[in-house]
Amino acid sequence: MDIKIIFTQIWNLLLEMAPYLLFGFLIAGILSEIISKPFIKKHLGSKASYPELKAALFGIPMPICSCGVLPLGAGLRRQGASASATTSFITSTPQTGIDSLLITYALLGWPFAIFRAAVAFISGVICGLSVKLVHTPSYDTDLEKPFIEKKSKRNKIISAFKYGFITIPKDISKPLLIGIILAAILTLFLPETIFSKYLNDPLKSMFLMIIIGLPLYVCSSASVPLAYAFIESGVPFGSALIFLIMGPATNIATFTTMFKLIGIKGTILFSFTLCITAVISGLIMNYISPEIGTTRYVCNGCINNNIYSNISGVILITILMNGIRLKNCK
Repeated sequence: MDIKIIFTQIWNLLLEMAPYLLFGFLIAGILSEIISKPFIKKHLGSKASYPELKAALFGIPMPICSCGVLPLGAGLRRQGASASATTSFITSTPQTGIDSLLITYALLGWPFAIFRAAVAFISGVICGLSVKLVHTPSYDTDLEKPFIEKKSKRNKIISAFKYGFITIPKDISKPLLIGIILAAILTLFLPETIFSKYLNDPLKSMFLMIIIGLPLYVCSSASVPLAYAFIESGVPFGSALIFLIMGPATNIATFTTMFKLIGIKGTILFSFTLCITAVISGLIMNYISPEIGTTRYVCNGCINNNIYSNISGVILITILMNGIRLKNCK
């Protein structure tokens, strides 16, 4: 395959992710100033009460996709959140969001939308609790640094931008870039003929959706029209739901970053638990699917190859490369 095609695919994937990642960096910076580190430690730390449940509830309504959630997850971890709470947040948040749930309602009906939100919450809590079963590596936090009692509004803005676009990228830029490159290459080489052969069989289609969803990047909103198209072509509702769980919640960039945040054992257990939860959810959905209808409207995807997305891509590359530079200078 032409190397130019591979680089084009990497760039296109970067353009698709760039606005969400930049938004995630920005929100991480803002939250670092709005939500105090003692608050994070109290509610999401290892000694907090039900941190996994709180993290999942916190993440469900946020319109953050699987790439944008990584800076936020790293920010929470750095501010003292436990590995289990971080896992819960990173699992639940990208599956849903106000925008994604509205699209789900429009294309697949309100029962499917409600069920999807419930699955996102439950899977987040379960995955978070599962990580408690293994030892996870400690993570450098900001808790030992002296707190500034008062900041001017200008200093708060500067601190938020510095934290979101310098501190957090320094932690995750390298694994994130590796994940983007691998995900783009895998997207190109994924065999297309596998779809027509297995999608109509419930069990085979579930297994296939897990294989497709685990490594590939699909944001929660963009995944809904794809799921609708799958259903229209004869894919069972449960298999489509698995795609909506696995696609947004995981990709290679997520795994490479999770290695950094919760360790290899924690990441493996997180992946296994999410797969099991997705299959059980899919089986339940297949059982109740006769009662759920779909609409005939399919929204058209946005084309990212415009001046705004290209500017976002250039900004993102600059931030990530600077993060790698700062990490290497450490």
